[in-house]
Amino acid sequence: MSTPVSSPGRLAPPVGAAHARILGIGAYRPERVITNEEVCTWIESSDEWIRERSGIVERRWARPDESVVDMSLAASLEALQRAGVAPADVDAVICATVTWPYATPSAAAVLTERLGATPAAAFDVSAACAGFCHAVALANDMVRGGSARHVLVVGVEKLSDWTDRHDRGTAFLFGDGAGAVLVGPSDRPGIGPTVWGSDGAQWEVISQRTAWTDMRSEDGARVDGEWPALVMAGQTVFRWAVWQMAPVAQKALDAAGVSIDDVDVFVPHQANVRIIDAMVKQLGLPAHVPVARDIVTSGNTSSASVPLALHRLVDEGVARSGDLALLIGFGAGLVYAAQVVEVP
Repeated sequence: MSTPVSSPGRLAPPVGAAHARILGIGAYRPERVITNEEVCTWIESSDEWIRERSGIVERRWARPDESVVDMSLAASLEALQRAGVAPADVDAVICATVTWPYATPSAAAVLTERLGATPAAAFDVSAACAGFCHAVALANDMVRGGSARHVLVVGVEKLSDWTDRHDRGTAFLFGDGAGAVLVGPSDRPGIGPTVWGSDGAQWEVISQRTAWTDMRSEDGARVDGEWPALVMAGQTVFRWAVWQMAPVAQKALDAAGVSIDDVDVFVPHQANVRIIDAMVKQLGLPAHVPVARDIVTSGNTSSASVPLALHRLVDEGVARSGDLALLIGFGAGLVYAAQVVEVP
């Protein structure tokens, strides 16, 4: 970053890159596979019911001793290696997560130290399933605004820690994993404008069952109570996602100055295959355009779902460098964010 010269008594204006893009992508999927058959030992259900309702066949769960930071580190190292950038050259680290179990320090701060990126700026973003797209928007603005040259963005969740295995409405949904991208300067636009927003009036439809403060008495002693697992009003979420997120994706296309016919791959949040199929239909996506359906083998990984799904498409050769990818995340809050990016 260059330091502009200002007149005496005047603030120097920030100087950033003309444009930004994703330079590299990485991912980490835990080894343990949780099949629908195993889930059905916890709840009264069937493989057929789970597949029909969500499209999920299996999901990955981290080991008990495997943390959000452990998974983030593995994904980040791959993203940096693919980008050809050393950890010491990272200026900022953003972790999108809602499952780091500490109010402080942030997962990003711990990751920065383990990565060898100190003294990079480090902070977490709590925007649930839209968190990764939010963090990409921030990284793009930071690079263009001059506050950073290289920004590491990680979407990571260990949802197995927050899943009630006996809740028939959610026990089959969630998985663990991490996806990371490095955002840096570009000589052409590589990240389109982000269209984002929220509907806080519906915050209760996806939420933590109880507050952490409900787990203690007034004198600060620990009390017994329900673990603060995630709960969801599935039908309400389904209707919201199906009818309101396709217009958001269209606005992101319009803001980027491209049409649906210009899209090479579609990477929506991996919430439910039926939601994905409904969005494809509403957008009028051409039949030849690949659509990420990583949820089938990964489950719903919240903020990790978009980068994990994009990474799979890249690794399988379905998404090629320079392709235009339409990304959209949506979830608890209710919050959402969408943008068009160039595939690294």
